[in-house]
Amino acid sequence: MARFLAGVASALLLVTAGFFLWTGLARHDPAVPPPPAALAALGGAIPSAAAPTALEAPQATEKTCEERRFDRYDHDKDGKIDRDEYLLARHKNFAKLDTNGDGKLSFDEYAAKAIVKFSTADADRSGTLDRAEFLTTRVVRKAKPRCAPSAIPARPPTPAGDDGDEAQ
Repeated sequence: MARFLAGVASALLLVTAGFFLWTGLARHDPAVPPPPAALAALGGAIPSAAAPTALEAPQATEKTCEERRFDRYDHDKDGKIDRDEYLLARHKNFAKLDTNGDGKLSFDEYAAKAIVKFSTADADRSGTLDRAEFLTTRVVRKAKPRCAPSAIPARPPTPAGDDGDEAQ
């Protein structure tokens, strides 16, 4: 029994010594850079949330996200979005697809990108895509910076297929 108690006591002693050694090295680690001069000038005080520092990234506010979206649509900068301004992106997208300019969209005009993508992917010109060729058609999208979900106010549902946020 005495050996057991001696073993437990020595284990506790080793754990305690290791803890103090670890915290002592962490405080005096030369690999840790000193705090930035701006933070050191404040005496280690935490800066207010109103003034972003190099330590914290500025966050988009509800106003900036929605105001930027509003400004994209308000082309004449009168503070109002009329029907033509709202539909301008759709007119531009339609004009890009209507390659012959007849005001009608044929299937070939509508599917022009897909047709080009298929013919580019069909390396052996067989008229079919095998697995390796099909893999080259994968859409690679860049990650868009987004507003925080809590910063975007709820908006009423839109009709099916109409998201209203066309890039311009």
